[in-house]
Amino acid sequence: MEIAARAKKKGSTREGQFRYALDMCAKTGDLAGALALYESTAAENVRLSAYHFNSLLHIISTSIETFDEPSKKSSIDTSFAIFDRMAADGATPTEATITSMARIAAQRPDGGADLAFDLVKTMGERYGASPRLRTYGPALSAFCRRLEADKAYAVEYHMVSMGVVPEEPEIVALLEVSAKVGREDKVYGYLHKLRGSVGCVADSTAKILEGWFRSEQAMEVGRSNWDAARVKDAILMNGGGWHGLGWLGEGGWDIRHVTVNCEGDCSGCGQRLACVDIDRMETEKFAVSVATLALGRESKSNFRTFQEWLEKHSEYEAIIDGANVGLYQQNFADGGFSLSQVDAVVRELFERSQGRWPLIILHNKRALALMENPSNRQILEKWRAEGAWYTTPTGSNDDWYWLYAAVKLKCLLVTNDEMRDHIFELLGRSFFSKWKERHQVRYTFNKGDLMLMMPPPYSSVIQESDTGSWHVPLEEKCDNEKLRNWLCITRQASHASSKGVCLAGHSTQTSVEPRQVTSPAENVNCEQKLPSSFQSFSDKAVCVTGKRKDRS
Repeated sequence: MEIAARAKKKGSTREGQFRYALDMCAKTGDLAGALALYESTAAENVRLSAYHFNSLLHIISTSIETFDEPSKKSSIDTSFAIFDRMAADGATPTEATITSMARIAAQRPDGGADLAFDLVKTMGERYGASPRLRTYGPALSAFCRRLEADKAYAVEYHMVSMGVVPEEPEIVALLEVSAKVGREDKVYGYLHKLRGSVGCVADSTAKILEGWFRSEQAMEVGRSNWDAARVKDAILMNGGGWHGLGWLGEGGWDIRHVTVNCEGDCSGCGQRLACVDIDRMETEKFAVSVATLALGRESKSNFRTFQEWLEKHSEYEAIIDGANVGLYQQNFADGGFSLSQVDAVVRELFERSQGRWPLIILHNKRALALMENPSNRQILEKWRAEGAWYTTPTGSNDDWYWLYAAVKLKCLLVTNDEMRDHIFELLGRSFFSKWKERHQVRYTFNKGDLMLMMPPPYSSVIQESDTGSWHVPLEEKCDNEKLRNWLCITRQASHASSKGVCLAGHSTQTSVEPRQVTSPAENVNCEQKLPSSFQSFSDKAVCVTGKRKDRS
């Protein structure tokens, strides 16, 4: 009565009063009050809008799981009556309507999940509405609870066909039902989908994975012999960290909670984890995307000239965004372009790389201004003589040039540019952040001293080794990656192989790229080091990390 009284003050029309009262019921979760309001509108012949119907159905859908069976059945019947009236009154159901109805329908003990899925499958044709991830949740969850695995797979198939990408909860639900019904091939597939969609996994996900690997079914999967060369080639093609060729090894699994040190070595099995890159196909698509966008915004002849030049000069292992480095911290009264900062980066890379020059990308207009200073001219002429400098033509955006060069040559990129413009225009693609993590080198100057912040030596993502073992990082608040907990999942044969024991018919563990040996100073921040030719100043070799390219 109090709500009704306040509603009269809030709206002059009956519809306005009803809306206010209904909103109050939604805020307080008052289902009984909401249904009483609905019944009063039916008696008074009040015309309701889609908003009113959606609010009613939402209140029911968020409450129904707590009801006993008789109340649940009554609420389901009431919901479908409301839904039918909505259609009769000409109020078009929206995605929110179908999501609420799917949640309600899924509570029916017989055929509820099928009904929920049917609502989703037909919503486009019937109402012109497009499903979202949440719309599929009720049917998928219900099929998984009831161990109707094939129907759950059908939900995922429809989801993907509609451009909806499953996230960790959906993938884990599919993985778990696959494990429970003994579909080891599906478990493997969903484990890889999980690897591709998340970094660190939730504790609940970790428990489900542990449950699978401890099961008798998991003990029986795999094989004792495999083509080691094929597995290693697959890992290389995939960018490191996984091969995707099926379960390897035989017997039970050892599951340990471990940590990983700065170099990426597992404290449990000793394997070195990879810094995972995008795969070769993604790399090529990325390069084509950058070139296509650049050609659409730059002079085609200028950018094509650069592409042709780069094809003939593909030996670079590091690209420098000259403008970004030269203008770093120059926003003061006498500040300008600091060529000395760029030169410091060049010399650092050159000295570490046993005499290999990086490629500096610099705008032509900037270069002409710098050439007017004799000391600058000497530096620039040296770069030009060594083939370490490319000037982008007047009117061009040098961002396209350094980004394309770094992607095309699969090498490191020295820049503090966040590349947000590129992300917005280019890539709402998941692999762009992975590419940046693997290739971008950030820097700082502290009182004139250069510090390069290299990519991390390993990636905190699910990894699959060439011996069939798995490493799974756990999601937790962790400022120091060395303290992060991982699941180390190995078989005895795999574990022995990773320690260098040669087992007949088994692969011997090797990293995708050579092991890193770094100076103590470089290890402090767990940074990844420069490509194969690069050395730290302690004359210790540093691994191939910037470029997956065969060298003769």
